[in-house]
This record gives sequence, structure tokens and C-alpha cells, in this order.
Amino acid sequence: MISHCFVRLIMQHYKDVTISRVLTRRKLDELAGFPLPMALTNSIDDLIEHSDIIVECSGDVFYGTEVVERAFEAGLPVVTVNAELQVTTGSYLAGQGLITEAEGDQPGSLAALHEDAVQMGFTPLVYGNMKGYLNHNPSREDMAYWSAKQGTSITQTTSFTDGTKVQIEQVVVGNGFGATISRPGLEGLASTNLDVSANVLGLIADGLGQPIVDYVIPSGYSAGGVFLVCRHDENQAPAIEYFKLGRGPYYVLTRPFHLCSLEVGKTVRRVLAGGGVLLNNSVAPTLGVAAIAKREMKPGDVIERGIGGFDVRGEAIRLADETDHVPIGLLRHTALRRAVEPGQMITFDDVDLLPSRALDIVVQQRDKLKAKQEAAPVILPNLRQVAQ
Repeated sequence: MISHCFVRLIMQHYKDVTISRVLTRRKLDELAGFPLPMALTNSIDDLIEHSDIIVECSGDVFYGTEVVERAFEAGLPVVTVNAELQVTTGSYLAGQGLITEAEGDQPGSLAALHEDAVQMGFTPLVYGNMKGYLNHNPSREDMAYWSAKQGTSITQTTSFTDGTKVQIEQVVVGNGFGATISRPGLEGLASTNLDVSANVLGLIADGLGQPIVDYVIPSGYSAGGVFLVCRHDENQAPAIEYFKLGRGPYYVLTRPFHLCSLEVGKTVRRVLAGGGVLLNNSVAPTLGVAAIAKREMKPGDVIERGIGGFDVRGEAIRLADETDHVPIGLLRHTALRRAVEPGQMITFDDVDLLPSRALDIVVQQRDKLKAKQEAAPVILPNLRQVAQ
């Protein structure tokens, strides 16, 4: 859906931009209904040779990483609609070339709202997502029903429903803007009034002394957008109240929609014009998304897929606290070495991961983090002061 809609948008509304190639792993003769069939190719070399910028929207961590690295070797910038890739290998890739998440998905929409807010003098405290529904362990039957009803794959539908997608999206935003989480898995407040929920989250962020990422599950008002909870200068409070944002100290800025592929073109134009990165996972992330078991599993059982599967779900964690967690984006056809219980975090000791470039990158990043932790000085308390 994303590629079809994006290609149609560029063809019909962006007269200064041309879709030169569309890379697919499917057989070309199976894609007769594609809006620009003459641009289809199975060759990464062909894609790169005929492009000035790459839009990566596969949703695949492994193949996406391969394509992005090839693009960087050719000196091309990359716009992604792939938060799954960003949160798994994106920090390494951000050190190799220009990679940015696009407007359209919630992370890019939050980044755009952040830019607007900062230019107006606001200081963001909470980067919020609005989620319509949450069931940590949905059935295959329910997911098949909603998949058919919504026109999305079962994998996509499951990752939306079990919360994995919102955890991934918010972690990318947190890493990109130096925000943290209040607890593993986020607060995920049930909300009947966004202003009330926003104040609660603002108080949590103030208590931590650092911006946070989180989400709400609305009831009685529309879901699907994003919001910021911000502060502003005290001497602006009368004007802001007159502008109908309330008395403060917390002000809520909302963007009540995200239009996915229809907004990606804005980020493409941004990069082509030299505007730089809108959002990526940063080269120094502090947050990750761990895999949490949904069911009891025995040694030898196979986790067919992590994101959007029925064996595990994703949960936001602080990297410094969970250095041995397996990022959920790495799980595919993965055999268990040890038994796990429902709710248990999957670690590298629990599984045999298939070799991949993505795995190499993650292990390299993990080893750097562990080395940094081991090299950090141990700060002992002043025993005289403690005694006093």
C-alpha cells in the first residue's frame, strides 16, 4: 500500500520529482497492477544507478539494512518509512550516511510537530502517541478478521494490536530527541481527556528531570494522531491562555492525523533541498525494544517472526539496564535454546539467531555499550558525609 500510494502521489502532484526505479523482490510479471510498471526492478544496482535519493519502505529490517548500506556506498541519502529498521540497525546506519524517518508515520509526524513547537518557543516534555486499541496477546482468528477488514497484512495488524508498533515508534522518537521512558513498556494511559492525561505525563517527565516518550489509549475522542506536552516562558502565559491553550504550566499541542505515504514527499523535498535529518534513531541511542514472550515455549521451539508474530511482542527498555536483550527486530525463524515463560524477556543466551548483516551490526553496537559501561568509573559515596 505504501509504495503504491507514494508512487501515485509523486506522479500526480510532484512535477519536479520523478520515480526512476522501484525495487521489489517479487516477480515483475506478478505486479501488473502497479501504477508505474516500467520502473520496477529486482536489481539493487539498477535502483542505485538511476537514483538521487532512496525511499526505503519495505518494513523489513534485514533487506532494508542491506539496501541502505548499498545506497550509502554510492553516496545517496535515504528516507525511511521503516521504524523497525531504525530501531534495530538505524543508529549504526546514522553514522554511515544521511538517513531520516519520513513524515507520515507517527515518529515523523512527532518530529515535525517538535520542529514547529521549538520554533514557537515551547520546550517539549512529553512526546505522545495516540493508540486506538491494545491487546498484548491477540488470537490468530481475530487478527485474520481485522486484517481482511482493514486491508493490512496479518503481520501488520498484529504488531499494531499487541503494542509492538507503538513501542518501536516511541523508542525511535526518544532516541532521536534525547527523551527517556518512565518504565519498561511505557505508561500507556487509558484516557478520556487528553488534557488530563497530558498533565499526568508532564508531571512524570518533570519528576524524572528529562523529557519522556509515551502513549495514551483514547476513549471518547479520536485516536490516530500525535501530541506534545510542553512548557513555555512564564511571561508568555497570559498570551497562551488567550490563544486557548489553557493556563499552563503544561500545554498540549496536537496533530490529529498522520497520512503515511501522502506525507513522505515532504521529507524527500526536505532532504533534496539540503534540509537534513528530520528524525533518526541517533548515533548514541539509550532506548531499545526487547522481545517479550507471549506464551510458554520449550527448547527447540521456533519463533517464526518477532514483529507481528504470535510468540513475542515488543517492549521499550533502557539499553543500559538490559544489555543482553534480543532486539525484537532480529527474530525470524529463531530456535530457542532454553524454555521461556509468558512475560519473560528474550536474551541472547535463550536463542540461536540466524546469521545476518543486521545481527552483526546489533552485536557490534551491544559490545560497544558493554565496553563503555565497564570502562565507566565507579563513583563511591563520600563516607564521611554519609556518616554525618
